[in-house]
Amino acid sequence: MFKLDKKTIGEFKKPLGELFPNFKDAIPKIVSANFLISVGDQTTKNLVDNDIIPNLGIIDNRIQREDHDYDIIRTENILNAENPAGTITENLWETIELAIDSIFEDNENRIIVVDGEEDLAVLPCLLIAPEDAVILYGQPNEGLVFVNVSDAKDKATELMNYFNE
Repeated sequence: MFKLDKKTIGEFKKPLGELFPNFKDAIPKIVSANFLISVGDQTTKNLVDNDIIPNLGIIDNRIQREDHDYDIIRTENILNAENPAGTITENLWETIELAIDSIFEDNENRIIVVDGEEDLAVLPCLLIAPEDAVILYGQPNEGLVFVNVSDAKDKATELMNYFNE
C-alpha cells in the first residue's frame, strides 16, 4: 500500500492538466478522446448527464465528502476496490489494471466502485492507461481537469515519490 506523506499534500492540489472552470467548455475536447477515464462521482455524473459514457469510471458514491445516490452507473461491468483515504492500495491498482485490460479485450466500459476514497486513483490511471488516453477528474471548487496521459506520465511518476510504502 502506498500512503501519502501528509507533509507533501500541497503537491496534489495542482491540476495535472488543463483546468476547465465550466464543464461544457471541455466537451469538444472530451468527445475527441480515443479512450476516456473519469475519476470522481461528479465528473462521471457530468459526463453521463451529457450522454458521454467513459470507457472507465472510478467512483466512491461520495461528492465532496458527502454521500449521494445519483444514478451514474451505465454498465453491468462493475468492479469493486478498497482504498482508504490518503492511500493507493494494491487492490485499487490491480483493479484499475484489470479494468483497462478487460476494456481492450471486450470493448465494453467498466465502473470501479471504491470502498473508501477514489481521489488518488488518477495516479495509477496515468501510469497504467495507454499513452493516447484522457483522464478527467474534478478539482474541488475549481472545475474539471482534462489530462492527456502522454503529457502527465512523468509527473505521475514524480508524485508517486511522495508516498510511503
